Amino acid sequence: MARKEMDNITASEIAGFGVGTLLLCATIAAPKIDALFSASQRSSLGMCKRCGNLERIACSRCRGTGSVREGGVFGINFVEDLYETLGSKSLGKQIPCVKCQAKGYFACPDCSKP
Repeated sequence: MARKEMDNITASEIAGFGVGTLLLCATIAAPKIDALFSASQRSSLGMCKRCGNLERIACSRCRGTGSVREGGVFGINFVEDLYETLGSKSLGKQIPCVKCQAKGYFACPDCSKP
């Protein structure tokens, strides 16, 4: 019976699933690949690999803004993220980031070594 159901899938649909999977994997891997190339370029220029001689790195929770949205599942609201990406004002209440104490950054651990 399962064989009969598989006869309905065409080669184009299988190729579409393959391309979709490839695009999803590339989207997930893009930030890691970007970080790898950035670190390599900074190193070749004699700069700090982490911060590029800025002596600070952005907070991973607030992404350098110093504030986060209140609510949402684990603080994430995809609709509001979309509005912010498109340049619209945030729909939710903003509260100070607790992780970075509303500064938006931390001192670079590589540059601040004695």
